[in-house]
Amino acid sequence: MHHDIIILGGGASGVFTAIQIAEMNSQLRPLIIERSKTLLNKVKISGGGRCNVTHAEFIPQDLTKNYPRGERELLGPFHQFMTGDMMAWLEQNQVALKIEEDGRVFPTSDDSQSIIDCFLNALNRYKIPVQTQEAATQIRYENNLWQVRTSRNTYTCKKIVVATGSSSKIWELLSQLNIAIVSPVPSLFTFNVKDNRILNLAGLSTQAHIKLRDFPLDAYGPLLITHWGLSGPAVLKLSAWGARHLHEKNYQFVIEVNWLENSTTSSCLELLLGKKQVLGKQKVHTHSVVDIPKRLWQSLVAYCQIDKECSWAEITKKELNKLAECLTASQFNIQGKSTFKDEFVTAGGVELKTINFKSMESKTHKNMYFTGEVLNIDAITGGFNFQNAWTTAYIAAKHIAHEI
Repeated sequence: MHHDIIILGGGASGVFTAIQIAEMNSQLRPLIIERSKTLLNKVKISGGGRCNVTHAEFIPQDLTKNYPRGERELLGPFHQFMTGDMMAWLEQNQVALKIEEDGRVFPTSDDSQSIIDCFLNALNRYKIPVQTQEAATQIRYENNLWQVRTSRNTYTCKKIVVATGSSSKIWELLSQLNIAIVSPVPSLFTFNVKDNRILNLAGLSTQAHIKLRDFPLDAYGPLLITHWGLSGPAVLKLSAWGARHLHEKNYQFVIEVNWLENSTTSSCLELLLGKKQVLGKQKVHTHSVVDIPKRLWQSLVAYCQIDKECSWAEITKKELNKLAECLTASQFNIQGKSTFKDEFVTAGGVELKTINFKSMESKTHKNMYFTGEVLNIDAITGGFNFQNAWTTAYIAAKHIAHEI
């Protein structure tokens, strides 16, 4: 079976590539081949089923700073197709959007099905063929055509787009074609730690500054205490930027948490000594003098072995020193990670140096294009991974639609 274009992968990037090709060139009907029963599975579950489609960051240079891998390469593509372009496209296709306080963009329905229906309607409108439950088992180039063997059929095409996301099987097939693959490791994971300071505080969230003890990497933002350890945006940022280093450490490492954001231990001690002079008989345990949740304050005071009945007048400088250090430089021994199985993100994939980011075509394999997470591109949470999918899809589609 011959097609002008085959798109491997029926996820966000693959489906959007197909739609964009058909929009730009009415003569083209790319074939989508998807291994699972349905399309857009990751779209369905993303954002807790709400689908965080992009982020309200409208300056390309600032947007790229959310990509631990791909920051430099995406700058040019973002100048061609940005977050605002994707928002405009969705709204033109009857998907109303809203921007939340943190900049994340969702459909106003708070239902990912709104996005899925929009894409499926577009596929139907352009009569784009789809083959589901077909996994690619071989990819080869013969007689100036790409050949794709699946579990059921053999297809040939002039141009192939690989949009299979983080698929180890596809990376293995690509490696057999001598396409350079950066070995994948997990990104966006939480930290497993057992520690008395956070025992019984699951669900508590506060702003914090965290850094690795043995590597020049830090992050600031909401820190969430969970039943298994630490999570929240600050931890996820650190896990994304430190993905390869933490993998090499086998996820056994030490972090330092400053619960007072940017205060130093010495400035915190100075604050505590000042409060000692004015609070007198007030109990240290019940009378917090810093802006952190009360339960966290009490847990840290207890960890410093300060008696519950101790007043501010009675507390010693040695105890205050320990408390100041605990507030600004708490060290935690991390013993493993937990990943979001449904929204798994990897650092790794097709080597970016081998891709022409003006077209998304391989520099080493003619008429082969790559979009989305199959590339060695990943981002922090907030809709940025989807924006990579939309932008690279648009770039590839534009080149293909005008070249065939």
